[in-house]
Parts: sequence; structure tokens; C-alpha cells
Amino acid sequence: MTASPRSGGERPTPTILGVGAAVPSQLITNADLVARLDTSDEWIVRRTGIRERRHLRETETLAEIAAAACTDAIIDAGCSAAGVDHLIVATITPDRLTPGLAPAVAARIGAPSAGVLDINAACCGFLYGLDQAAALIESGRARSVLVCGAEALSRITDHEDRATAVLFGDGAGAVLVGPGARGRGIGSFVFGYDDTLADTLYAEREGPRLRMAGQQVYRHAVHRMTEAAQEVLAANGVSAEEVDYFVAHQANARIVSAVADALGVPHEKVSFNVEWTANTSAASIPLALAAAQREGHLQPGSLVAMVAFGAGFVWAAGLAAWKDNMTETTRSS
Repeated sequence: MTASPRSGGERPTPTILGVGAAVPSQLITNADLVARLDTSDEWIVRRTGIRERRHLRETETLAEIAAAACTDAIIDAGCSAAGVDHLIVATITPDRLTPGLAPAVAARIGAPSAGVLDINAACCGFLYGLDQAAALIESGRARSVLVCGAEALSRITDHEDRATAVLFGDGAGAVLVGPGARGRGIGSFVFGYDDTLADTLYAEREGPRLRMAGQQVYRHAVHRMTEAAQEVLAANGVSAEEVDYFVAHQANARIVSAVADALGVPHEKVSFNVEWTANTSAASIPLALAAAQREGHLQPGSLVAMVAFGAGFVWAAGLAAWKDNMTETTRSS
């Protein structure tokens, strides 16, 4: 992954400087669902890999959870919220139809001068936001960009449908992106979509509830995420063996396993955070990144591959050298 020069000097190299995560206080276990649905813990774990998920309480807002994740990312980076130039929030479940979630989050964290923007790319939203943040840094238009994936999928889940009620959770994850070491950092991304299959995973505006044709979604998710990961590795001149950690959208452990196996990535290098978070859509990848750092899987300079697939259908993949903000002198010493 190399940065291309531009007239007037070297182009800044965008990198992830910090990561944060937050989840609601209300814990929903498989046992809670078994008590009211015709299902079992064994079936849920075998089919999805999920053991628990978090749901917002009626008194909680998604803006509060998102702000907590953003604050954690800023602290982790050793930076100040006042210096944030842009805040990009990826979500399909904002607190209101309008205004968006980003202004409320920026106000809560103390970023008075930030440009604020919500984006909707379903489960791929975080990667779309990360690509935009990298472009802002690379172009020199910003020096500090927060990217947050935040979802309250419990708001659009049919809690009486045993096929989908077990799948979804709420939470938020965020990263702070800024200039890093020359020639490393966030690499190029690949994106794709297929609108002809939109009716296999969707929610309508009126009485919004997620509807999903599970087998079709599974098949296309495995195929498209594998393809996108292969494309992004090739675009960045990297082999699967060189990747230190692999983070796929945490929709279902079976999907993540199938994609990893197709790529030849050993499971000890793969995130399976879905066990504790369930499917949190745009929040799933940053939540998994935060967990991976906390568990010691990510160190400065670690090469992490990220891939997602979601409603639309849309898919995306990207590559980044984790927290690679060392100077050239530091790296060579």
C-alpha cells in the first residue's frame, strides 16, 4: 500500500489512529429468547454462532451510545474532540428520520467545528465511511475524521419472528482517522451492488421490520464477500498469507467461517465477535476491531482486511495497516 505523490509535496497517508466501542446496558441472552420463542439455545448457536446481544432500553438513545464509542476512539488516539474536522456516522436506524444522528453525536462529544454526515449503506456503511475519511485525509481537506457505525436494529426487528429475532443487536463502534507514516495506512477499497436482489433483505418505511430470505442472503453473502476480499487483496498487492487479521461483517459465524475458508485464512486470524454482539449492521466491523485490539490481535502495523455485505445488495472490502502512525525513523530503529 503506497501513497501517490501530488504536486506541491507528498500526499498525506491516512491511517486509523484510535478505536472505540459502546453497547447498550440491556443484555438479551439466548435463554431470554427461548423463553418466548419456539427455538433453542443449541439451534441458535449452531445456525448463527450467536449467544447474546444488546438492545437499547426505552430511555436510551443511539446518539448516546455512538457518542460513547467516538469518545473512546478519540481517547485511544490521544487526540481531542475539538480538533475533529469531520464526523461520518453510518446507520440505518437513527433516532429520528431527520435530523441525522451525526449532529447529535458531534454535540455530545464536543466537536463544534466538525462537518457532520449520516450515510446509509446498510452493513457496509462503516467501510464506505472509512473510504471517505481516507480520501479526506489523503486530499489534505481534513486532518482528523471520525467514522462511526451505530445501529439500533432492535427498533426494526420483528421480535415474534424466530427466524430473525435471534439475529440482531444494537451497538456502536468508531475509529479516528488521521495522517500516518508515509507509504502505509489505509489502502484502496472495492465496492459493488446488485439492486435486482434488494427484495431478499429489506425494511419498508411504514411499520419498518427487517425481512430476509435467509438462504439466498447466505449464499450471496459468502460469494460476494469472498470475491470482494480477493479483489481488494489484489488491488493492494497483498496475499491472504500476509494479512495479520481478518474482520468480516459479523452477520453470522457460518458466513464468516465460509468466507475465511474460501480465502484460506486460518480461523485464529479471524474475528468471531458475533457470538457476543449478534448482527449490528454498520456497527459490526468497528465493534470487532475494538474487541480485536482489546484481545491483543491487533498491534501497531498489523495488516487487517475488512469485508462486508448487506441489504441492497451492497458489498465492500478494504485493507489497512493498523495504527501505522510511526515515523520512518521509529520504524527502522
